[in-house]
Amino acid sequence: MSFPILSSITFLPLIGAFFVFLTRGEKGEKNYGAINISIFTSFVNFFITLFLWYSFDNTTSNFQFVEEINWISGFIKFKFGIDGISILFILLTAFITPICIISCINSIKTRLKEFLIALLVLETFMIGVFCSLDLVVFYLFFEAGLIPMFLIIGIWGGERRVYSAFKFFLYTLLGSVLMLVAIISIYWITGTTDVERLYELGIQSEYQNLLWLAFFSSFAVKTPMWPVHTWLPDAHVEAPTAGSVLLAAILLKMAGYGFIRFSLGLFPIASENFTMLVYILSLIAIIYTSLVALMQEDMKKLIAYSSVAHMGFVTLGIFTMTQQGIEGSIFQMISHGLVSAALFLSVGVVYDRHHTRLINKYGGLVSIMPRYAIVFMVFTLGALGLPGTTGFIGEFLILMGAFEKNILVAMIASLGVILGAAYMLWLFKRVVFGEITNQDLNRMKDLKSFEIVILTVLAIPILFFGFYPEPLMNSIEASVENALNMYNFDLIKNIASKD
Repeated sequence: MSFPILSSITFLPLIGAFFVFLTRGEKGEKNYGAINISIFTSFVNFFITLFLWYSFDNTTSNFQFVEEINWISGFIKFKFGIDGISILFILLTAFITPICIISCINSIKTRLKEFLIALLVLETFMIGVFCSLDLVVFYLFFEAGLIPMFLIIGIWGGERRVYSAFKFFLYTLLGSVLMLVAIISIYWITGTTDVERLYELGIQSEYQNLLWLAFFSSFAVKTPMWPVHTWLPDAHVEAPTAGSVLLAAILLKMAGYGFIRFSLGLFPIASENFTMLVYILSLIAIIYTSLVALMQEDMKKLIAYSSVAHMGFVTLGIFTMTQQGIEGSIFQMISHGLVSAALFLSVGVVYDRHHTRLINKYGGLVSIMPRYAIVFMVFTLGALGLPGTTGFIGEFLILMGAFEKNILVAMIASLGVILGAAYMLWLFKRVVFGEITNQDLNRMKDLKSFEIVILTVLAIPILFFGFYPEPLMNSIEASVENALNMYNFDLIKNIASKD
């Protein structure tokens, strides 16, 4: 295809942000020009992404829709391309962004125009991460996403927003400095940062361990893995609802994508060497953060800790190096993107009415807000991995892959499923059921029509792909199979060279 469709879906939100910037609104009134442009841009981008998915050939593992131009002459190419692994994350990003834009229109009271600009710019950076086929371009998009998210938390966040914004920024930036050093080293060793070219050339085994650790330092913070996860609960609690949604749904997935694309793809020998380290950290994340989630009194904090536990399953699945494990991890990331987005929006609904996130301030909402209770139940069941929801498919495949590689690891990870059910059902019981002890709750109104639409739009794919995961699995199957074949080939080649 001659039309640069990947550049279009990447930079269209940025163009939309520019036009939003040019709009003017009366002081003290909503800027409907900015709102309309933002919604229009995000929806157009989503429909173009749907066309991209429709046009995608899932029978091949080759990169498709490749765009390549010389950027820094003789050194770095601006190269875009997608395969079955990246297409779903692009689709998820384009799907979640318009939902965030619509949800924030009533909840953001100040500087709405600037907030919409930040969301659109962030969308450009997130899509750019999943399209990049050059390490330098990937790094630039990967790090650039910090800036709008830093502003979203720092300007529109809660009381401790400045502390949380700086903690988020410093943690993720410091982790990524080592990745930048590793990228420079890769260029020095191989003479290129082109990902496709690096897959062909391979990286010498003597360099792989250090380079893997450098990339790991960045991805582990971003995932986040234990013990560098502490920035996430703070960021989620202080971020506005739309910020929490994008942070949980997309930004965390960039690290999981990086593990598959770069850690396994470029450093197979080192990945094999450090497998047990990843298993241990993943299991601690699953068990420890699940127990911490059980003790939370803030709804957002509970969901934030559950995100760390769910991403623990993702890293575990990726490093099983099995077809089921990696496919399960990708599916789990898509599922978590939908479910966590829905849960944070659900918390935002009651927070906008009652202005507190403390669980003990609620109770008995089923009799006051029955429609809310139904949709919240769907998302709760999705989060705990009930069969018939997307959460079950991902966790089941991950555990199958883990059982294939290490039975003990799989058994310990299975405890995380039980603990996940415990803290999510405990949350649902305390918020939705029981007696109404706080009489102020009686003044709360049930879901508005636009809230019903937003939450229903999220519930449909959670249930549909829970019962029928085939469209998503078909997209990723060939690419995952090819990635594993390359991984195993490099390992065999390394063993043969030693003999």
